[in-house]
Amino acid sequence: MGIGKRKTDGTKVFVRQATGLVKHVSLLDAISLNLGDMSAGAAVATIGFTTILLSTMAGVNLVYASLLAFILSIPQIVVYTIMNRKVHRTGGDYIWTSRVFGGMFGGSLAFMGYSLETLAFLALIALSTVFAIGSVGVALGNSSFLGLALSGGTPGAIPWLQFLIASLIFAALIAVNIFRPKIGYKLVTYSIMIGVVILLLSIGVLLHAGRQGVESYIATLHSTQGFNQTYTQVASSYTSKGFNLADTLLLLPFFAIFVYPWMNAAPAVSSEIKGKSGIKWAIPISSVIVMLLVTGAFATMYYAGGYNFINGAFTNSTLVYDYSFNFWTLAMGVSNSYVLSLIIGIGWIIWDLAILAYGIIVFSRYIFAQAFDRFLPEKLAYVSPKYGSPVAAHAFDLIVTVLLIGGAAFLYGPFSSLYGAVVAAMIYFIFIALAAIIYAIKHDRNAGTKYTLIISGVLMALVFGYITYEFLAYPSVWGGNYLAYGYVAVSFIAGLVLYTISKRRNAAKGIDISLAFKEIPPD
Repeated sequence: MGIGKRKTDGTKVFVRQATGLVKHVSLLDAISLNLGDMSAGAAVATIGFTTILLSTMAGVNLVYASLLAFILSIPQIVVYTIMNRKVHRTGGDYIWTSRVFGGMFGGSLAFMGYSLETLAFLALIALSTVFAIGSVGVALGNSSFLGLALSGGTPGAIPWLQFLIASLIFAALIAVNIFRPKIGYKLVTYSIMIGVVILLLSIGVLLHAGRQGVESYIATLHSTQGFNQTYTQVASSYTSKGFNLADTLLLLPFFAIFVYPWMNAAPAVSSEIKGKSGIKWAIPISSVIVMLLVTGAFATMYYAGGYNFINGAFTNSTLVYDYSFNFWTLAMGVSNSYVLSLIIGIGWIIWDLAILAYGIIVFSRYIFAQAFDRFLPEKLAYVSPKYGSPVAAHAFDLIVTVLLIGGAAFLYGPFSSLYGAVVAAMIYFIFIALAAIIYAIKHDRNAGTKYTLIISGVLMALVFGYITYEFLAYPSVWGGNYLAYGYVAVSFIAGLVLYTISKRRNAAKGIDISLAFKEIPPD
């Protein structure tokens, strides 16, 4: 089995001879999709919900953690860049993996590891958007927003309202992508651009405010908003000295959930990218940009607030839960300007909306590609001739994601309850690495590219093997629960069942769907 050129009649293998998707994705759009995928704005907002669950923050350095996570992602950057240049089709890594491992196993891995895992992540971000709205309201002095700012399960949270708002926001974005798909792409691009500018503005605000600004912000919380500690008390609560590599590595799953592995958005829409520049450069450019943004944000927090204070604050449950302490709220707090605080808060919310907008597009392309191969029901490959969008795939996205939002909001209170579902993607990334190795051995005749792929694939597999271990070894931190693990298991089993049913149904029509997984699909 392998990736080969088309040999059979496409009308007998694939749903049709062309996808029907339009090439209107620019290099900027492709980079923006990947930046949305890497979720820098959400990462610097939700770090506190993770650090508060760690058994220790002793010796943990967020800047070093971010840099280490980026360095460990370099083999993946190499694998994705090379494979995307060689095989650029809708569905990205699903195409590579299913052509190497076959439809039943490879297709089921992709269905579990990206398609349905993405819905869990989108549910997480939809709730994160509501938390952002609530936190911005609280930071601007409106305590009535606290019920939206608190993670579910925390006293004072309003789960039903969080569910309602998250679902309405998601439904509105789905509608945009159904009826005006071109606007859907531009929505990602423009919102990411605005988000990046406001994140840089926030870094500038923190640099200008410095230590004095942070001390003044905490003093204001202490004197007017009931926070019972001073800046000095928070800083002195963190007593560790020096850097501890082992404890810092415990944060790798956090960066795996939100940031560095998620470079597969641009490859997923490769057949819609105009020209070759987006295919060649979107992945490395976006990876470097997000590294600078995330690392820069944490470095700025340490510069302005001091290492001891920031780490102490991220382990202070009162600051994290009641005052939504994070990069964005700290920048708002030191700004000393209502208008500037409002702009920063809007930037935070826009980042979350951009992530949802990217996810809706990319998820639909994975589902579309799987339906185009007949792995999933053919109706999911339907593209509306009027709107040029995969309507059925978007409808499937809406239904499942809203159910997951409800499951997280009502059944599993902590924000991290959906973290555990991301382990599906970590397992999937291991097999993507193995697929690249097998592809290089069987098909790559260029010695330089061949051995680069093999070495990078081996390193990538080792990295994700270790991250998978951390997910499973610390379930209390990384969302190990029946909702998350059950969702992962059911997703993979569902893929196997769907492939079996599809193979039998199509065989009755004289179509052998296994042939699709020996060919590159048409554009």
